[in-house]
Amino acid sequence: MTTADPAASSGPASSGFGAHDVRSGRAPHAPNAQDAPQTRGPAGISTSDLEAEAAVLDAADPLRIHRDAFVGAETSLVYFDGNSLGRPLRASVERLTAFALDEWGGRLIRGWDESWMQLPFDIGDSVGRAAIGAASGQTVIGDSTTVLLYKLVRAAFDAAVAADPSRVEIVVDRDNFPTDRYLVEGIAAERGGRVRWVEVDLAGGVSDGALRAAVGPGTAVVLLSHVAYRSGYLADAATLTRIAHDAGALVVWDLCHSAGSVPVEADAWDCDLAVGCTYKYLNGGPGSPAFAYVASRLQERLAQPIQGWMGTADVFAMGPEYRPAQGMRRFLSGTPPIVGMLAMQDTLALIEDVGIAAIRAKSVALTEFAVRVADELLAPLGVAVASPRDPATRGGHVTLSHPAMRAVTARLWAQDVIPDYRDPGGLRIGLSPLSTSFAETLAGLRAVEAAIRAES
Repeated sequence: MTTADPAASSGPASSGFGAHDVRSGRAPHAPNAQDAPQTRGPAGISTSDLEAEAAVLDAADPLRIHRDAFVGAETSLVYFDGNSLGRPLRASVERLTAFALDEWGGRLIRGWDESWMQLPFDIGDSVGRAAIGAASGQTVIGDSTTVLLYKLVRAAFDAAVAADPSRVEIVVDRDNFPTDRYLVEGIAAERGGRVRWVEVDLAGGVSDGALRAAVGPGTAVVLLSHVAYRSGYLADAATLTRIAHDAGALVVWDLCHSAGSVPVEADAWDCDLAVGCTYKYLNGGPGSPAFAYVASRLQERLAQPIQGWMGTADVFAMGPEYRPAQGMRRFLSGTPPIVGMLAMQDTLALIEDVGIAAIRAKSVALTEFAVRVADELLAPLGVAVASPRDPATRGGHVTLSHPAMRAVTARLWAQDVIPDYRDPGGLRIGLSPLSTSFAETLAGLRAVEAAIRAES
């Protein structure tokens, strides 16, 4: 089984997906888009043609009914950063308010006995079920992404070395997210290991051949991102996992740009370990805690390095020595951040309701439309698409490259058009399928066109 999916092979014209809520009667807004002339692009398509196409796609979108459920979706602000911080659901605002008044304010410390101690595991199971294809008892909400990655990579490394002292290499690619690279270097230094770097194309990601050349009898653990943070490259997780396993190594998957956007089948792909953040497509809010996945076959074998009271067999025994709990509790350390994990429950319920396949189909349609608009409006201005053009190898965001993009991003933010910038010269267009419409996508890209012209 691979990460390619049926929706990826069909363009938006045949998929019938969009997100503009036709019930609300909202008209698309394009801040300063009037500065961009109504010209025809290389294929002879005018901006009015693109507006008509966006309207058709939005009207046909089966997910459009959910857009009004998000705070701020009714405004003219164009949000291209759902791959960094998702919009909150209105239901989450109500949930947080009710929690403060009723559970925290009303039950006080009794809340720990009544539900809070179990919450990291219950929500973890929801993540497993809705977003990463994991059976219950293998996913938990814990610390930040960085801390959980450290725990799992270090635990995997130590287990591999204990089984075979010659396995001292950690494999990671040079364009992985900075946290992933930095902590691998730190773990190698503190444990006497070595880092084996995989060279990748900045507009792509780790290929089968590149990983096969990097792993071998000295490999302890491989750390890979399912969706590359810069290019949006969607890795073939099943194949790469098999390559690592064939070399005798464990694999830790970074699912930060995957969970809630593209299908993940952790159990079916025979994944070992995974970590993902919850403030992107799961809309957990700024700094919401990450999740950790540990396959059931490995849970008793791994010893996580940050021993804390919440990971013990009897939390309130307050015993003289650390005895790890069974199952996923052993991967916790300190007191769970209960408030921080509340909001994601509403998005997880929505994902379960609509299905990740429908979300992926909408994501493919949005990114295909964005690439097509970029080719028509932005390519004549020197903008290049720095993401895979094949939707089967592209996640939920598209990166556009131009030397002026840092200044363009600052100009757009001042106009309530919110993408983000990544060196070298990359403007990331993060299209969250549940909260983004095709009209919003076109409006934002027209504003990008106007900003590039202004900076030229």
